[in-house]
Amino acid sequence: GVPVALGQAGLLLVKGPNVMQGYLGQAEKTAEVLRDGWYTTGDIAAMDQDGFLAITDRLSRFSKIGGEMVPHIKVEEQLHELGSLTDQTFALTGVPDERKGERLVVLYQNLDESAVQSIVEKLNGCDLPNIWKPRGDQFFKVEALPYLGTGKLDLKHVKTLATELSP
Repeated sequence: GVPVALGQAGLLLVKGPNVMQGYLGQAEKTAEVLRDGWYTTGDIAAMDQDGFLAITDRLSRFSKIGGEMVPHIKVEEQLHELGSLTDQTFALTGVPDERKGERLVVLYQNLDESAVQSIVEKLNGCDLPNIWKPRGDQFFKVEALPYLGTGKLDLKHVKTLATELSP
């Protein structure tokens, strides 16, 4: 990896005597996460002026669309902000797309269709890159967003639902 400037987000790599040496009997999996002694955590993080590290995202919460990385959390935050929503209403994920590799799908709960249309219109006018903006036909209402027992969004189930609902 290449170091990034203070305050700039990047993929967190760690190295040291306390870092594992690999997955037992799983050479391929080990090669995916360990390179030249550096462990790829899968976290996106930034270091502040005082040397404190803030983990801001997970690499798994990105979609690669046409070669560009799209951060799910940033798009979800924008959707919630545009709708003046404080409760988790949207969950964004990527599903396979033959042309661009992946495409964005949004699951939502507790909103009627007109509210979603209004948010989509506002989204189209905001300053996010166009590739980060899911189309209106990629929003799907669900009875409830899936959560794990820990209270976190069940990302695997979100992806499964999105794949089932999206043509």
